[in-house]
Amino acid sequence: MAAIIIPVHTEEQLNQGLDIRKEVFVQEQQVPVDLEIDEFDVIGPDSHHVLIELHGRYAATGRITYYKDNAAKIQRVAVRKEFRSHGIGRVLMLALEQMARDLGFEKAVLDGQCQAEGFYTKLGYKVVSEEPFYDAGILHVRMEKKL
Repeated sequence: MAAIIIPVHTEEQLNQGLDIRKEVFVQEQQVPVDLEIDEFDVIGPDSHHVLIELHGRYAATGRITYYKDNAAKIQRVAVRKEFRSHGIGRVLMLALEQMARDLGFEKAVLDGQCQAEGFYTKLGYKVVSEEPFYDAGILHVRMEKKL
């Protein structure tokens, strides 16, 4: 069965994505929930969310917010543990990049966890930060890709 890409348009879909992020970031990685959930976790013109469904379950989520210089900021990329290492993260990133192109963005920017740097590099992202930095207590690097 193929993965289904779902642009989030309802509160129920948004909440499904938030549930995935709480599993991945809050429970697994111990990110405080008040740092994980923010003002962009709404349905509106300033943020765009995506869900990936596989085998009748929501497997992954991510969002786009607006960044400077006509760049999409890809954020909150999360794949449920049981769906990892099956290409779902790649499907999610390609869906987010296509959404960014459709919105007219010229490049994508993300702050990737250092442990995921290789994943993003394989997708064509390049590190642009001079050195790693902490976000929510986890080391990250800023990465970019021309769309």
